[in-house]
Amino acid sequence: MGGCRDVIFIFARGSTEVGNMGASVFATDIRRSVLADVNAQHQGATVGPPTSDGLKKRYGENKVATEGVDYAAALTPNFLPGGADPAGVMEMKRLLTDATGKCPNAKIVAGGYSQGAAIAHRSIESLPDQAKNRILGVITYGDTQTTQDKAQIPNFPKDKLKIICNDGDKVCTGTLEITPAHLDYQKRVPEAVEFLVGKIGNI
Repeated sequence: MGGCRDVIFIFARGSTEVGNMGASVFATDIRRSVLADVNAQHQGATVGPPTSDGLKKRYGENKVATEGVDYAAALTPNFLPGGADPAGVMEMKRLLTDATGKCPNAKIVAGGYSQGAAIAHRSIESLPDQAKNRILGVITYGDTQTTQDKAQIPNFPKDKLKIICNDGDKVCTGTLEITPAHLDYQKRVPEAVEFLVGKIGNI
């Protein structure tokens, strides 16, 4: 995570993305019942690293620690209750708990894309209040739990969450049908960064 810096950003990538922050490598053999026939390497799907870069540009490279949630990012957990890999939920919960417990002066923000958004929902909703209260803002892109959770994270203040969903992104309406709109979120990164900066304030 890079130690207790002024700002800590924890992010969960989407299904099939590589690395622990996400890169646009969508498998070409994914069943079309789950994914539409879209560009296999759609650069617009990668939002974790540029969101981190936006925060670092605003506050300084040495002021922001970024940590991606290390989980399998497989497709099948999308069909589980809550729409998320339980191991990913536990890992994000661990990262958030560590950050809130070990870095008392840090300003903590979080986010996720696609299944990673569901992981953010499931991990944050189950945190103890003391940890939850330390999280200043959360952004989600292409949030698979938008409809299921009524555009909020259960047990978390609505004003601390910004859900970014493109017109035509059907996962935001409660399905798992992937359209090109689901892979076109990079253009929305400045909007997400602006929201998080507004919650973080000055450091």
